[in-house]
Amino acid sequence: MFDKYMIVEDSLANTADGFTFKARLPYYRGLGLSMVEEIAVTVDGTAYPRDAVRLTLRGKTYSLDEMETVFDDRWSFGEEGTVTVLGTPLSDGGHILDLNQRLRVSYLPFPLTGKDSKRLSIGVDTGLAAQAATAGAGPMLTPIG
Repeated sequence: MFDKYMIVEDSLANTADGFTFKARLPYYRGLGLSMVEEIAVTVDGTAYPRDAVRLTLRGKTYSLDEMETVFDDRWSFGEEGTVTVLGTPLSDGGHILDLNQRLRVSYLPFPLTGKDSKRLSIGVDTGLAAQAATAGAGPMLTPIG
C-alpha cells in the first residue's frame, strides 16, 4: 500500500559487522511482529540470507525467526525500524537497495507483499556545505528569493 515509503532516505550506514538502514512497514494499520513473515534485503543484486537480517524497534532487536513467536510487540504504521544486515560492510558510494516485506494480515486470504527500491549512498556526503568545509572555504551563503 505504501511501498514507496518503506526504505527511509539517507539512512544507509555501515557497522562493524555489516550495515543498517531504516525501514517502515507498508501496511496502514501496523502489525504484530509475528505477522511480519519476511524482510528480504538485496543490495546491488546480492540477496542476503534470512538469518543475516535483524529488526530493531524501540531498542529491542529480533531475528526474523524470533519474530515468528513475538506476540507482545508490534511495528506501527509510520514507525521507523532499523534493519541490520550481518556480513561485510558495504563499500563507500552509491548502492541500489531493494527491500521486500511479506506480511500476514488476519482478514486477507493471501500474504500482503511490499516492495521498495532506492539508490542510497554510504560514506559519501555530496552536500554543498560538506564540500565547502572539505575545501577549507568559509561559511556557505544561501541566496534569498
